[in-house]
Amino acid sequence: MSPRTPSDLPVARHGWVQALAAVLAAVLAMGVVAALGLWAAGAGDLPDGAFPRVVTATVVTAVGGTIELSGNAGGLAKSDAGLTVIPLSVTLVGALVLAAGFLRPLRHRAVAGAPELAGWAARIAALWVLALLGLAFGARQDFTLSLGDGTVSDLGDLFGVSPKVGFRTDVPPTLLFGLLWLAGVLLLALLVSRGAPLPGRLLRFQESVRPAAYAMVVLLLAYVALGVAVGLVTAIARGHRVETLAVILLGLPNLVWLALTLGLGATWTGRVQGPFGLPMPHVLDEVLRTKDVSTLNLGTLSDYDGRVWWLVAVDAVLLLVAAFVMAARSPARVRAWQHALHMAVALALTVLMICLVCRISAHYGLSVLGIGDLGGDLSGDLFLKPKLWSALGLAVVWGLVTGFLGALLARPVRRRGPTAEKEWER
Repeated sequence: MSPRTPSDLPVARHGWVQALAAVLAAVLAMGVVAALGLWAAGAGDLPDGAFPRVVTATVVTAVGGTIELSGNAGGLAKSDAGLTVIPLSVTLVGALVLAAGFLRPLRHRAVAGAPELAGWAARIAALWVLALLGLAFGARQDFTLSLGDGTVSDLGDLFGVSPKVGFRTDVPPTLLFGLLWLAGVLLLALLVSRGAPLPGRLLRFQESVRPAAYAMVVLLLAYVALGVAVGLVTAIARGHRVETLAVILLGLPNLVWLALTLGLGATWTGRVQGPFGLPMPHVLDEVLRTKDVSTLNLGTLSDYDGRVWWLVAVDAVLLLVAAFVMAARSPARVRAWQHALHMAVALALTVLMICLVCRISAHYGLSVLGIGDLGGDLSGDLFLKPKLWSALGLAVVWGLVTGFLGALLARPVRRRGPTAEKEWER
């Protein structure tokens, strides 16, 4: 009896119904997490029934969509606003649910043809575009702002100035970046899952790519789990339970993955001015709330709280664990120096992703007859961005060291092959 070729294998049942279930489950999961987080943050009291639209806008930004802020204060006033931030808790939940839905029909398969995988991904992508369009047209709202008390308020009443701000989804960029996000999630799902089938031509890459990708996902999820534990303990011990819940449900990965890069020695720059605040430990707000651009790294943070040096120890332990996992899942013929290179490349790519998605930028300004422009309670400015190249260089160094040590630690448990002992003796 001759062995069957991949084309003779039974085709997995993954059609339009399964694709629809995967997309709806992901959108619903993101919507629930966003709604709970925004409710905990106090958005449930927004006027004009705006809460559902704000939830929709949060989901849009979570998958890379673009929300444009607009302002209208009449002919005697001007306003300007902008916001760039990704609620990574919502993003992470959506990615995990969508990846599970994508992989489920493919389980128990060793090999799958490229046309089969492309067809399955295309079904999900087509329905994902429809979901993005629905979210994009639902994420729009206008708000009327109060001018407060004082001179600006009096001028507003005198000239009938009623400032408004609103948000709209920029549909073309939302579709583009939403599809790129989807492609990244599906590709990473195939790379991470040991049981996911690959086309025959790509099987030779799985020995080097899959263990490293899996280790990086373990690393990122470990930081999130650690952040949840710290947040819950802090909420129980010090109060602010609702505020802590809002941070966990909306932006916890933004904080813990930032902490990962800081523990590596990376530097970020930023500033917080006006009524804006950062949903993060108070020490970070203290460092960034200055007139000039501030530097955020272990040195500047330690001036306020010496405990930040523990981030280095946490990074060292978790990176060693990730390197151990990577080596343990790799064939025995892979040498220690090769593990070091794989770890360095994987960690550099992970830090690059963190630097791209953890950036924050927000500003708002309002003036009436030139009064109040970029000052007082009517304006604010916030941004946070990394020094990218130094962060990537540090990631490479950490990856080389921990990758080599992890390979040595994993030697007793690595999968053995016929040439295992020879390879380790070289």
